[in-house]
Parts: sequence; structure tokens; C-alpha cells
Amino acid sequence: MSKGAGDEQAPSFKREMLATLPSLRAFAVSLTGKHDKADDLVQDTVMKAWAKQSSFEMGTNIKAWLFTILRNEFYSQMRKRGREVQDSDGAFTERLSVHPAQYGSMDMQDFKNALSKLPDDQREAIILIGASGFSYEDAAAICECAVGTMKSRVSRARIRLQEILQVAGQADYGPDAVSTQVTTTTLSLGNR
Repeated sequence: MSKGAGDEQAPSFKREMLATLPSLRAFAVSLTGKHDKADDLVQDTVMKAWAKQSSFEMGTNIKAWLFTILRNEFYSQMRKRGREVQDSDGAFTERLSVHPAQYGSMDMQDFKNALSKLPDDQREAIILIGASGFSYEDAAAICECAVGTMKSRVSRARIRLQEILQVAGQADYGPDAVSTQVTTTTLSLGNR
């Protein structure tokens, strides 16, 4: 059996696609909010990408191409899903969650809650730029918008996150004043 051009592209395509899986999964988790749904979304994305690999041009940005497929698949699934539990005030989520034991976990939860309050376009922009490391140009291509629009969305998302988290400066990061006192006192007592 002779090899065609597509057969030679397959190993390289597969290798590049597999290297992108952790980033795809992280983006999927940020969109869905649930690891199991994110895994399903990544699987659907990989299946679609594999079926359409002939439309991918080797040498171009496979990560951006896969993120675009994942994003489009996510929005397609959201449109298909007619009924969802509305939890805009977080009451349902609060009953299901467990309070974190450490400050880092609590800060991360606060951040996730703040992130969920952003409009979809701003949340998507800040995740693509801030968490996934895409350039503004690549993120704009994924979201099918102008680079200036992407920059504006990121800027508005950052400002809104600061407002929601009530961050005014560097002093607002880390433990609060009471926690710092307790920690400092405990450490001082331990050094006696």
C-alpha cells in the first residue's frame, strides 16, 4: 500500500496535537467549570480535529486551531443544551462546595468566583491571554475578532476582576492583617 501526502502528515500532526492536550484541557475546564465535562469536550475536539486534519496546514499554529475548534464545540453544546440549572447568585454552588483549608485555596476559589462573574467574552479573553499564554493576535484569531477588541476585552476583564476581588494594590495580596498577626504570633511563640 502506498503512502499518500496525508499519511506522512499524520505522525507529525498527531505529535503536535498530543503536545497541546494539557493546554486544551485547562481551557476546557475554564469554560465548563467541571473536569468531567472538560474531558468530554477535549475528546470531542480531538475527534473533530482528527477528522478534519486534512484542512490543517502544517507549519501553522496548531494550538490556535485546536483552541478554536474547542471553543466552537463548547458554544455549540451550550446552544444545544436548552435546560441548565441557573445559579447566578451561587447558592447552588455554595451548598455543594467545601470551604478550603488553606489561604491559597480560598484565594483561588475567590478568583474562580470572580472569573465566573465576568461576561463570557471577557472571561474567554483573559483566559486565553493570561492563563493559556496566547498572544493577542492568536487569541483574536481564535475568538474571530480584531486584535484591538481582544486587548480591550482583556483590559476590561482585569479592571473588573480587581473590582470584584476588591484589589487596590499589592498589599491586598496574601493573608489579611488578622491572619498575619496570628501567624506571626504563632511563629514568634514557637521560636522561644
